[in-house]
Amino acid sequence: MNVADPTLAANRKAALAVDKLTVVFGRGGAALKAVDDVSFTLRHGEAFGLIGESGCGKSTVLRALAGLNSEYGGTISFHDREVPHKRDKAFFRRVQMVFQDPYASLHPRKMVQNVLAEPLKIHGFDRAQERIDEILTAVGLGPSFRYRFPHELSGGQRQRVAIARALIIEPELLLLDEPTSALDVSVQAEILNLLKQLRRDRDLTYLMVSHDLAVVTHLCGRVAMMSEGRIIEEMSAEDVRAGRANEPYTREFLEASVGYRPIA
Repeated sequence: MNVADPTLAANRKAALAVDKLTVVFGRGGAALKAVDDVSFTLRHGEAFGLIGESGCGKSTVLRALAGLNSEYGGTISFHDREVPHKRDKAFFRRVQMVFQDPYASLHPRKMVQNVLAEPLKIHGFDRAQERIDEILTAVGLGPSFRYRFPHELSGGQRQRVAIARALIIEPELLLLDEPTSALDVSVQAEILNLLKQLRRDRDLTYLMVSHDLAVVTHLCGRVAMMSEGRIIEEMSAEDVRAGRANEPYTREFLEASVGYRPIA
């Protein structure tokens, strides 16, 4: 079954439900509401994107969902159970994040095998060496890469290692923070196609944030437009490609990106 098919995903249960999420930085007169009353639902097996200009709040949403910022209002539910503000190990076993800059997110003095062995040890997985070989093969690298350091890898190879680290403990939901923006254009399509294949093979659910329409519509079947901390409109990927939008701001954003290059 192709779980990436949006018509099939629509019939599956909600994996993630966000209700009235609010994030405020600072206090009093200096307070800044970075995320303002954001709500959306992500179905199991779906790839859902948050788009918008830099500073619109989309990455702040992702950090709250990942538990990197526990100071938020509203509720976040995972498979119909509200998650606590302070996440436990069980949550991180099921929800993982892939960051924007793979070089910054990998320890520069740890070989790939140590980077991948660490989450296995934390979560009590057996067959560590076999699992490392298996996941390196799944992300298109192979077992020989286990003995390399991050500085010995290209940007695309580092991001494959970062994806492998997230997937090695077999999570259900991946949070993707602009996972290709730090890569050369020639490498972006490779990583996006890899992510599509992994979602299909492993029955994964994705939430991606991006300002790049070509990236988000290549991977996601449904997207939400953010502006000044709020979701102002939800659209299908087809609507985005066709420039169909109800909100004037969304139409302006799509028109400004009209020359974007579809990813093969």
